Amino acid sequence: MKKSKIFIRFLIMIMMLFAFSISSSARVYSNTQSNGKNKGVFDEFVSSIEGKSKDLSKIELYVGGMPFGVKIISKGLTVVGFSSTEGDNASPAFKAGMRNGDIIIKVNGSEIKSINDFASIISSKPGEIVTVTVLRGKNELDFSFKPMYSSDDGSYKTGIFVKDSTSGIGTVTFINPVTGAFGGLGHGICDSSSGRLVSLSKGIIMDVSINGVVKGKVGDAGELRGSFNAKKIGSLSRNSSNGVFGVISLGSICSPEGKMHICPKEEIKSGEAYIWCTLDESGPQKYSVSISDIDLTSSSVKNFRVKVTDPRLLLKTGGIVQGMSGSPIIQNGRIIGAVTHVLINDPTQGYGIFIENMLSSMPEMLK
Repeated sequence: MKKSKIFIRFLIMIMMLFAFSISSSARVYSNTQSNGKNKGVFDEFVSSIEGKSKDLSKIELYVGGMPFGVKIISKGLTVVGFSSTEGDNASPAFKAGMRNGDIIIKVNGSEIKSINDFASIISSKPGEIVTVTVLRGKNELDFSFKPMYSSDDGSYKTGIFVKDSTSGIGTVTFINPVTGAFGGLGHGICDSSSGRLVSLSKGIIMDVSINGVVKGKVGDAGELRGSFNAKKIGSLSRNSSNGVFGVISLGSICSPEGKMHICPKEEIKSGEAYIWCTLDESGPQKYSVSISDIDLTSSSVKNFRVKVTDPRLLLKTGGIVQGMSGSPIIQNGRIIGAVTHVLINDPTQGYGIFIENMLSSMPEMLK
């Protein structure tokens, strides 16, 4: 009898554990299904990265080609110049060791978020030694110096020229049809003086109108000229070497071809393709290009050569110009990547990035 009771208790414990297991599994399944509503278009890509599959053919994205304006509020202040670097009148900050491209993050231990923050601290300590903390690459450095008195306005000057934001125009490459997450440019936004990626604190995507083209020529890449409209259409989450990523209002854009599958890099062929880009108020237009020199081993933004072959585009722009970066490249009905760079010695040619490389840099939360 005693053995029978022990056996019954054992069975009850097993049943309880089994019931708990089913309940836990149900919760996991429910969470997976809920998350899948927003991330389904990227499930196959995530699986390929995890080594579960290499078939990317299930991913569908809206084709881009429309321009966007971006304003990046950087982390800290970027040093872009000095009042003087020679003689007795050299900038005190330069004498102390600060250089172009340094990012000022603190003054006297206080965090700096804007130019006003910086000016306020300097003016509150007239004639006193200040300690400026900067980021140089991945290193955090301190520089101490005494601002120089200016008889022009009776104030003390650090002799540093700084900026706290960066703006420009690029082209959308793709949009997630479910979430509105997008990728553009195909390369990062870099500081013009240092060449380093701009550190992102906040990014705003603005509606923009293209109102002119400076035609490219040998030695001069040319550019699209446009103006920011008052309408904010999205936000930026990441500035990476393989492109910029964020969320854009699906109601503010109109894909020229709708949803399209992506093409794995192994299936890209040398030969004919086309791009979508916007050169005026008529919106995205389709132009023919040719693809060559495909490097399947490259992880950079120069994965293959792009040559403009369309006479209309050559007539309007001379080839690839600044602002066209991010223009989606289509081959055999699939997105293969985006235009990234132009060859200065031959503006009819440039480079493109694999769509896979762009997706690999996209923040997980946007997938």
